[in-house]
Amino acid sequence: MLVLITYDVSTVSSAGQKRLRKVSKICQNYGQRVQNSVFECIVDSTQLTQLKYELAEAIDETKDSLRIYKLGNNYKSKVTHIGVKESIDLEGPLII
Repeated sequence: MLVLITYDVSTVSSAGQKRLRKVSKICQNYGQRVQNSVFECIVDSTQLTQLKYELAEAIDETKDSLRIYKLGNNYKSKVTHIGVKESIDLEGPLII
């Protein structure tokens, strides 16, 4: 399934900057960045549970915000992209 993860981490302190980097790295392990604080991740239900756990551990719930949108398995008809920075097909072949 495709999930969209958005986050807003308070970076007024060095601890906040560290949390921001950690959240970004966690998201990069599961998907691709499509905007500064937005990731698209194709995961199964077990991976989603693990991803939620890792992100919940990384943020400070009194200062930061995290949103996860489940777009499901038929996401290709639900996503429209307009403009630059075309995303790659995460399920397509990887050609190096």
